[in-house]
Amino acid sequence: MIPPSPGDPGKIVEEYRSRRRFLKFLAGSPLFTAPGPMPAQQSSAPIADPKDALNVMDFEAAAREALPPAHFGYLATGVDDDATLRANREGFQRIQLRPRRLVDVSKADLRTELFGTVWDTPIVLAPVGSQKAFHADGELATARAANTKRTAVILSTVSSCAIEEVARTAGRPIWFQLYPTSRWDVTEKLVRRAEAAGCPVLVLTVDLPVGRNTETLERFKRTDTRKCSACHSKPGMASHPKPMFDGIDTEGLGMYNAAMTWESVRRLKALTRMKLVLKGIETRKDAQLCCENGVDGIIVSNHGGRAEDSGRATIECLPEVIQAVNSRIPVLVDGGFRRGTDIFKALALGARAIGVGRPYIWGLGAFGQAGVERVLDLLRAELELVIKQCGARSIAEIGRSSIMFRDGRP
Repeated sequence: MIPPSPGDPGKIVEEYRSRRRFLKFLAGSPLFTAPGPMPAQQSSAPIADPKDALNVMDFEAAAREALPPAHFGYLATGVDDDATLRANREGFQRIQLRPRRLVDVSKADLRTELFGTVWDTPIVLAPVGSQKAFHADGELATARAANTKRTAVILSTVSSCAIEEVARTAGRPIWFQLYPTSRWDVTEKLVRRAEAAGCPVLVLTVDLPVGRNTETLERFKRTDTRKCSACHSKPGMASHPKPMFDGIDTEGLGMYNAAMTWESVRRLKALTRMKLVLKGIETRKDAQLCCENGVDGIIVSNHGGRAEDSGRATIECLPEVIQAVNSRIPVLVDGGFRRGTDIFKALALGARAIGVGRPYIWGLGAFGQAGVERVLDLLRAELELVIKQCGARSIAEIGRSSIMFRDGRP
């Protein structure tokens, strides 16, 4: 491929767009559409309607077409070489299913209980901030879809819609994800506001204490000729606060807290009546410490490959966390979930539920609420199918005997 002309950003973007148009032309050419199987995540052109999607990957190209390059880059990026981003997907390929036969699977119950609430499926909409960067309705469209599909949703600290409005729209209690911030007084105000909005669960993110190196995002930003001031007044949270920080002095405030310790966790636990879940746990030792320090639940997570570039898939971190917890508290997991088979594998390893992030935001970015709903429908349909194929009739019947690792582990 001929590289873009140096020097002129406008010319670079125009040549970039010309190459995209040329590639789309090639994709539709008879020379490149000979009979034969096509990879599941590939299509000749982005879908024009959410109903056209065959799987959730179909929404990625549609979102890329619909979103400004910098906004899509924020969604697409991992950190450093994106090794952990890729590992999250590759980890599922090292686990095999063990189908069963001659079991009456005419019905399957996908309902899942989390902290006293029963949901229609074990699928949770993971926290993603600034959703108005992907669709004008932002988190409200996501909340409406969650309400329609009776799906749990976790709202980000840096949401672009007020927590009270999102909570009303969701119809059922939402969970609140907390960035601890560099000041306890601000953290306390965020927690109090979440409690007042009726949130039953507080999800503390612990995997970003010192920030991150998002190179892929930076490369996408270089292809975006828009003025950043259209979305951001200037760099820094204090200059452009999110709704959760209304009425709070954010001058000099940092979103992360590098000094956070287990004492911070105990202090937070004592502050609130909400159940406390730690998001970002990946090891046996930290899972044990969660139980010892009064944590009510764990989300095994590497921030979708956006924290550190460990190269470890969350699905491969899950077994040691499950073993350490030993059924004392519920364990959830996110990171790279794209198929019903992925969800099944996590449930078989002992996860209570799984979180999805990018797929529903692809749907949101391309089609708004309808896109989020279609993503949830596709994942549910695939999960129900694989549950039946493996001889289970409920989530409770899925166990370790339903899978095996390619290296021979049972």
